[in-house]
Amino acid sequence: MQGSNSSFMSDINVTPLVDVMLVLLIIFMVTAPMMMQGVSVSLPQTTSEPLPAEREHLIITVDRSQQIYINDYKVALEALQAKLKKIYEGRPDQRVYLRADKSVPYGVVVRVMSEVKNAGVEKLGMVTEPLKEIGKRP
Repeated sequence: MQGSNSSFMSDINVTPLVDVMLVLLIIFMVTAPMMMQGVSVSLPQTTSEPLPAEREHLIITVDRSQQIYINDYKVALEALQAKLKKIYEGRPDQRVYLRADKSVPYGVVVRVMSEVKNAGVEKLGMVTEPLKEIGKRP
């Protein structure tokens, strides 16, 4: 009865583990770009040249449904001035860029601009897209 030399195999089979890990890696690589969030805005188009960006500045966005965002954080219009005052408290460079969807009424954009200026912001820039030339002739 003791003639059999079969012993238990103590090695771990790592092939299924590697297969599962590779599949998970591929899934995360495919889904990671889809998880990027931002505020979708259809900007008006102009013929002006882009400004050089020395560093990242604060961007206020007004989307199609007239929701207001400071960078990616939603803010009510009534709280915008107080939030901007708090953000720029003690900072010498008070520069803000405003992105507004082209379908937002002009009055809403002016109200946002007024709140920004009342918060003490010195420079307010408007973000637009370059004008696409339609039917360009030689």
